[in-house]
Amino acid sequence: MKKNIDKHLTLRERILETIRDAIMSGSMKPGEKVAEPELAERFGISRTPIREAFRQLESEGYLTVIPRKGAVVASFSPRDVEEFYAIKSILEGYAARRACEKLTPRELDKLSAINDKLRHLADEGDIKHFFKVHNDFHELFIKSANNEKLHDMINSLVKKFQRLRVASLSKPGRMHVSVDEHDKIIEAFRNKDGGLAEKLVRKNAEYGGIVLMQSSPGSPPLKPAEKTAAKHLDL
Repeated sequence: MKKNIDKHLTLRERILETIRDAIMSGSMKPGEKVAEPELAERFGISRTPIREAFRQLESEGYLTVIPRKGAVVASFSPRDVEEFYAIKSILEGYAARRACEKLTPRELDKLSAINDKLRHLADEGDIKHFFKVHNDFHELFIKSANNEKLHDMINSLVKKFQRLRVASLSKPGRMHVSVDEHDKIIEAFRNKDGGLAEKLVRKNAEYGGIVLMQSSPGSPPLKPAEKTAAKHLDL
């Protein structure tokens, strides 16, 4: 597991980051058990906060907690990926269409400012902060749709599959592609083109699922047209 964790993080955050980093780097594999005693000894704490961290990581899709057996690294099948991105595309696409009617000039400027920050983080290759700010971009227009039930449904869904989204944005060059696609979405918002905004957001998610499924064992290869399209879409 990675040892150089940010000293400014709280103990709980350091535990979470340690496990997330180990899973995303591949040093902990799907199905591998996460040892409570090792973590408790490393951080000099009881197992209670470790188990609390496990519950949060389970809600984010990193771990599966098995009663009386402990926590193991979660596995996602190609079907899991396909279904997640299919639902995400529909919900976020609808949110984008609704937001188009309601976004204020100030909110549109804020979206542009967020995307400028994302561009800087992409240039630095800072995936952790990019992911957090990327969430801010989507949160702004989803909240602007002014539909609390829709907002809650999307938040619940994307939190459960957070690991997939981090893996997507970690692919080479993908952060810069994300920024470019955000520019197009912002332009559609400014033009009050709800149909185009919905189409862009939905296609982003749909192709994100296709590309991520490609990395799963046993998945069929992408068709040439899918490869070309996926290169230009945000995961």
